[in-house]
Amino acid sequence: MGGSDSTGRLVRPFTLTGGRTRPSRADFTLITTVTAADPQPEGAARPQPEHLRILRLCAEPMAVAELAARLDLPMSVVVIMLCDLLEAGRITVRPPRPVDRTTVDLDLLQKVREGLGRL
Repeated sequence: MGGSDSTGRLVRPFTLTGGRTRPSRADFTLITTVTAADPQPEGAARPQPEHLRILRLCAEPMAVAELAARLDLPMSVVVIMLCDLLEAGRITVRPPRPVDRTTVDLDLLQKVREGLGRL
């Protein structure tokens, strides 16, 4: 009885979020890019170990979906923890940019489609 589950995780996901089931903000999608703030804010409370893992992974910009995969945690749990970090000023968030359909090269897409059709 070591307190771990079948994946070897010692802490249950609901304990990582303090029992919260909903994020406090709607800033995050699967492809939102997260980056650790540099430098980290002074005087802020010491982050939890799981928050530190997120900050280490986000030293370089990383999508929320990739972050959840690397942490082996449900998206909902990761988003709640990201909300905590964003509100503490420890991360910056860049939402996905909308696609400008005027810059899409339709000829190139057609050639790719034709090439795939030959396979």
